Amino acid sequence: MGQEYFINAEGLEQKVRELLPSQGGAGAGFDLSASTQIIPIIDLTESAEGSNVRADLQSAFSLTNITSYFVQNATDTILIQNTGYWRVFGRASTVASGTASFNLYNGTTTKDLIAYGAQGGTEEQTVMIDFIVFLAAGVQLRATTNSTSARLAGVTRQLADINGELVTPL
Repeated sequence: MGQEYFINAEGLEQKVRELLPSQGGAGAGFDLSASTQIIPIIDLTESAEGSNVRADLQSAFSLTNITSYFVQNATDTILIQNTGYWRVFGRASTVASGTASFNLYNGTTTKDLIAYGAQGGTEEQTVMIDFIVFLAAGVQLRATTNSTSARLAGVTRQLADINGELVTPL
């Protein structure tokens, strides 16, 4: 059996009151203590959240959970119009005066997210794309290219619904 020590540190007590108001944050007195007894801590966060898959693996692509896209010489191609958190992965290729971009549109307002443009010349320039976007109700993610000299190609995958509930790959 271990020994128990009481800790009197106003800084620690204040932090406990801030982080755990139900544990004395309303002004009730409490004591902090330490023990020489070893108590194992088991992190059940993933299971409590309903997922047994590590966060990095949870964002993996699979045959059934991706939607491919290819946009060239097109204005405002809708990539996603469902709510939630989405991963967009792929590449942008531009030559000469070609430009390619992603934007959010809610029916009246357009906001550019990312834009790619060639620096002139005849050599193709390619950039990898990998970002996460949140779409609220009524908002679309659109892709735009201005000519055959600009291309966007890749996949989209829903990571979580609008409430943040993870969508596990199947």
